[in-house]
Amino acid sequence: MSRGGLEELADTELQTDEEGAAAPDAVRRPPAVPTAGQDPALSINHPFYDVARHGILQVAGEDHLGRRVITFSCCRMPPSHELNHRRLLEYLKYTLDQHVESDYTIVYFHCGLSSQNKPSLRWLQDAYQEFDRKYKKNLKALYIVHPTSFIKVLWNVFKPLISHKFGKKVTYFNHLSELREHLKCDQLAIPPEVLRYDEKLRDLQRGRPLPPAKTPPPRPPLPTQQFGVSLQYLKDKNQGELIPPVLRFTVTYLRERGLRSEGLFRRSASAQTVREVQRLYNQGKPVNFDDYGDIHVPATILKTFLRELPQPLLTPKAYEQVLGITSVESSLRVAYCRQILQGLPEHNRAVLGYLVGFLHEVSRESVFNKMDSSSLACVFGLNLLWPSQGAASLGALLPLHLFTELLIEHHGKVFGARDARGEPGEQGGPQAGGPALPAAPPSPGPGRATPRVLEMSR
Repeated sequence: MSRGGLEELADTELQTDEEGAAAPDAVRRPPAVPTAGQDPALSINHPFYDVARHGILQVAGEDHLGRRVITFSCCRMPPSHELNHRRLLEYLKYTLDQHVESDYTIVYFHCGLSSQNKPSLRWLQDAYQEFDRKYKKNLKALYIVHPTSFIKVLWNVFKPLISHKFGKKVTYFNHLSELREHLKCDQLAIPPEVLRYDEKLRDLQRGRPLPPAKTPPPRPPLPTQQFGVSLQYLKDKNQGELIPPVLRFTVTYLRERGLRSEGLFRRSASAQTVREVQRLYNQGKPVNFDDYGDIHVPATILKTFLRELPQPLLTPKAYEQVLGITSVESSLRVAYCRQILQGLPEHNRAVLGYLVGFLHEVSRESVFNKMDSSSLACVFGLNLLWPSQGAASLGALLPLHLFTELLIEHHGKVFGARDARGEPGEQGGPQAGGPALPAAPPSPGPGRATPRVLEMSR
């Protein structure tokens, strides 16, 4: 099989591992979320604090021959867009440099690797090649704990690069009990997720029912974090600024460069580029969209920012109210939208007004960009509001599309904004004689969604 075919097979096997872990009668692998494992003495001034804080790498304990042991825990790797894998490699070399003059052992805990947090195969190849004889000479053992079929396929991918001498240093352990025969495990910083996973494997072998899965607590965000954090967090970290920096920067750039770009917001950008830009923002580094030469990069970043908010911008409370818009008389729907927005927190309303004001500008250039208010509503509806549990039903798409289209088309009336460029302004109250919000708005019936609504994606 060709190298490319083996790489595809490796990805397939990893997806199979994840699917098996999701099955009710299979072992549930812990999610790839950073967990509590950080050294309490770790200083924010550490040269690799952005990576070290996750606790992926630990130096602790000795094996039975007195060799220093270094552990690598996949379950502590965050999603790829939150971790610069190049920095991870540099941090790994930085750590090993302190120990490679003496014999040492590496323990690799495979549990927790998923398609969301795995580094690319090219990164793995670069990592192996960068670890020259200086690192390999005194590495006496590489223990791989809880290997899966993905590891076996991966081994075949890299077999041509790996010397026979180095290959003899690799040992696979299916259970921690096997590892204990070689190491003093009580000295190791074995993540709780690995311990639970090992116990589940044993329970499965003994035919016992698996205990309920526990979701480990997420690691606190970086002070410069931009994605996946609340509006309040961003406000507190940006001197009280209401509009999050990512939103303001992308809107400013798109307003200056992209208003007439055909298919704006409908077309996607390279996933790898988007992850790279997210990393830069999360690390507080400058982003110059001119470097990427693709107007769809900032457009995708804007949508991604909205999607990754812990709660939707319109808040879960408004979900049922929005679904009730189809039961409101057509002539009263704009006033109904205003009343819903009056129930939003002030901060959410200001951010929404800023965003929708810009989308209104985009719609006014639809003769060039082919994105009128209806097209934009297809794209942004589920980026502004989603149910608190599960995915939106097909029946919810039509009212959500209608509501979003009204916000964009009648921005001035809905928000009472004075600034045509979308700057947040004073919010006007409901019009006299407007409809009162129904106590329990009826959910939309099983009516068919229009083809344009079905284009909507998160």
